[in-house]
Amino acid sequence: MVVSVLEEMRIRSLGVIEDAVVELSPGFTAVTGETGAGKTMVVTSLGLLLGGRADPALVRIGAKQAVVEGRVALGPGARAAVRAEEAGAELDDGALLISRTVSAEGRSRAHVGGRGVPVGLLGELADDLVAVHGQTDQQGLLRPARQREALDRYAGDAVDVPLARYAASYRRLREVAREYEELTTRARERAQEADLLRFGVEEIAAAEPLPGEDAELAAEAERLGHAEALASAATAAHAALAGNPEDPEGVDAGTVVAAAQRALDAVSRHDPVLRDLAARLGEIGILVGDAAGDLAGYAADLDADPLRLAAVEERRAVLAHLVRKYGAEPGAELRGTDAVLEWARRGAARLAELEGDDDRVAGLAAEHDALRTELSGLGQALSDARTEAAERFAAAVTAELAELAMPHARVTVAIRQTEAADAEAGIDIGGRAVAYGPTGADEVELQLAPHPGAQPRPIAKGASGGELSRVMLAVEVVFAGTAPVPTYLFDEVDAGVGGKAAVEVGRRLARLARTAQVVVVTHLPQVAAFADRQLLVEKTNDGSVTRSGVSVLEGEDRVRELSRMLAGLEDSELGRAHAEELLAAAKAAR
Repeated sequence: MVVSVLEEMRIRSLGVIEDAVVELSPGFTAVTGETGAGKTMVVTSLGLLLGGRADPALVRIGAKQAVVEGRVALGPGARAAVRAEEAGAELDDGALLISRTVSAEGRSRAHVGGRGVPVGLLGELADDLVAVHGQTDQQGLLRPARQREALDRYAGDAVDVPLARYAASYRRLREVAREYEELTTRARERAQEADLLRFGVEEIAAAEPLPGEDAELAAEAERLGHAEALASAATAAHAALAGNPEDPEGVDAGTVVAAAQRALDAVSRHDPVLRDLAARLGEIGILVGDAAGDLAGYAADLDADPLRLAAVEERRAVLAHLVRKYGAEPGAELRGTDAVLEWARRGAARLAELEGDDDRVAGLAAEHDALRTELSGLGQALSDARTEAAERFAAAVTAELAELAMPHARVTVAIRQTEAADAEAGIDIGGRAVAYGPTGADEVELQLAPHPGAQPRPIAKGASGGELSRVMLAVEVVFAGTAPVPTYLFDEVDAGVGGKAAVEVGRRLARLARTAQVVVVTHLPQVAAFADRQLLVEKTNDGSVTRSGVSVLEGEDRVRELSRMLAGLEDSELGRAHAEELLAAAKAAR
């Protein structure tokens, strides 16, 4: 049962299309028209809605921008609805409105549910809404990597679970290998670095610098170098404040202040202002006395020992040498011995790391071997799961080909491994050292034997254009049974097919449309006849501007279009009769 349906698209100023509305049915919709009419633009429009690359060359000449709008009816609980609402989009009666704008300058904008969103969100929604297949997808299926991806997708959890474990172990193995190589190839450089660090740490430890020691010694050296001048100044200042005992008649500051206070004290009771001034003079006298006492003590304690000065200067020279070698860079927060001590701390930590490299190398080597052993087991499990899935996948695709007028064709999936250059370069799978990569050691190749007695050959070599189209369709139908999406778009996937095979392609697409919405861009009347709805893309030329429109064909109009596709003549009686017969046969077959 279809849970989500692309109901319609509106296309404006895109390529040859000026303004067109594409109305799609829930079942099988065929898009037809003359070559160059713009059928490809329908596919391109849907690609833009699904987050495809915005090419400014797509904008119609003379237009400022191209706009594509789509309406998708979503079933209850659809993952696309949940993801859109998480992005802030609003649903319109259960439908999601999506728009994409591409300017002629190359700018691109996307909106979902009325909310501007990153274009990448459209791609996320597309994964749950539409599977697009065209000629480029057929070419992609020829690549071995895409064939492996197709098989893994079909296998589901049987491959996904061991593949996830394998991939995690593989990533860790690469990390271990890189680190091991770095440690071993740079061993000489790291040994030299360790020697330099060891010398520096030991030199600093021998000097035993203290935090801030260089600043304290600088201050002490300054004091010792000017001891006589400092002592003379302190003695003179003390005499000026407290008087000189050897000069009883000398005037000192303490005596002057005391005399001033006494003069005010005699009359201060008469005026509060003078009383306050007298109190202040008392405080000054106390401060003068304290300063005089401190000066006397300073002069007495001042050390003018030249031996101590020499020792200080010698110690400063040692510290200055360390600062020059290990001090901080200009602009750093720490200075002097503080910076030297920080260098020693970091150097010791780095040295411990380097000296532990031998143990680290041994540990990495052991982990490397363990991971390779683990990958061997996981690779074998992965190969076994793919082999089992390959048998089912090949049988299912072969059965579908029988429904597509290839009753004798047989599809096989070859899984093999490539021998590694040597045992160390590979992992053990089945007792052999084989090359391996991030997705395992298996090489997957889809092979086709188109008729009995033919040897299976790679589909790139063993399938014609028409056979390749049917193989692609068969693969997609098989996928639909295991991991269905609501809508499938096939862009001329029936290329190279004709006659009875084309009828069978149409029949199979109609059957697929019972459980999903199917949109097919086709040039084959046998395919179009099976559609529930047929859309005609046509263009007219008024001499100056080319316009394309999309219309729904019903009744006589559909017969005329099928006649044109059959005979190239819309009004040919034989063509019309054939078209009516084709429609009747398709209706009966559905």
